[in-house]
Amino acid sequence: MTTSTRGAAKTPAVLVLEDGRTFRGRAYGAVGETFGEAVFSTGMTGYQETLTDPSYHRQVVVMTAPHVGNTGVNDEDPESGRIWVSGYVVRDPARVSSNWRAQRSLDEELAAQGVVGISGVDTRALTRHLRERGAMRVGIFSGDAWTGVRDEALLARVKEQPEMTGANLSAEVATKEAYVVPAIGEKKFTVAAVDLGIKGMTPHRMAERGIEVHVLPATATVEDVYAVDPDGVFFSNGPGDPATADGPVAVMQAVLERKTPLFGICFGNQILGRALGFGTYKLKYGHRGINQPVQDRTTGKVEVTAHNHGFAVDAPLDKVSDTPYGRAEVSHVCLNDQVVEGLQLLDQPAFSVQYHPEAAAGPHDAAYLFDRFVSLMEAERA
Repeated sequence: MTTSTRGAAKTPAVLVLEDGRTFRGRAYGAVGETFGEAVFSTGMTGYQETLTDPSYHRQVVVMTAPHVGNTGVNDEDPESGRIWVSGYVVRDPARVSSNWRAQRSLDEELAAQGVVGISGVDTRALTRHLRERGAMRVGIFSGDAWTGVRDEALLARVKEQPEMTGANLSAEVATKEAYVVPAIGEKKFTVAAVDLGIKGMTPHRMAERGIEVHVLPATATVEDVYAVDPDGVFFSNGPGDPATADGPVAVMQAVLERKTPLFGICFGNQILGRALGFGTYKLKYGHRGINQPVQDRTTGKVEVTAHNHGFAVDAPLDKVSDTPYGRAEVSHVCLNDQVVEGLQLLDQPAFSVQYHPEAAAGPHDAAYLFDRFVSLMEAERA
């Protein structure tokens, strides 16, 4: 939805929230217009991984760190083949990228991929507004998209956009064709991974542990999953409202019926919650960043973790629940707001977490969860 990329840094731009509040700044990346859900990310590093995370599809990401882009962009760190955010908001973009791995600047990459952004915005005020009012629809306009257009007309355009509640987006970001990520070293297990918006580092973390990963489309059937003769089944992260994911929920229920070792992260955690009979709901402004404190209630350990989710599972924290697949409990909880961050079944090998243990940009406190998945497959084989 871009009109130009030339001279972006000097082009005025405006950000318009659906409640009518506006922020003025300068175009960053491509010039034009874009729409999405305004959310904020608290990570001070890892912006390249954030931009290329498919879970950010149809979202305009506000960076709370004031200085962004100083390490540039390279071809090794992306989590997928493209930038998925629909817009990008920064306060003070780096004028020069300075890192030995940098191959180009961040604004050049945004412009090359047609991502409309805005800089020079008071991102602290914008973040406080989103924390108080909640995530909401937003538009960024620059160049011809703003010239001569009244703010009232821009606001009307924003209000025309679809909301994130009810959005079914996994199939839009997932692979269309199955592919295989081979095990690194000796192959020990085979895992069928249902791609709901998978990040590149996730199958890599499993491959490091001797797992051959068969990545399947979001539309994969139970027959597709078991056609690869898996030792375990994995459900990935992804965008959208879990209440719309009836297909993946049905597949997961079939996996639970067969008692195959199962692991889900992020969207996969919400799918497990639904498969067990729990509800899901939209958080006011979500968890996004790489510094969210979570407690593993099975060990008491507190981890600093990477998050990107706007929905959560509605499950009781204070008791073990009976489900059609045995007893289940909340295994992880966010220490900031007591949101459910993990589930586990007590009578069969299945668990999930709401955050991102692969965390390519760090931290790596939760990498042990992939070892826990391996242990489940080892026990099942034994």
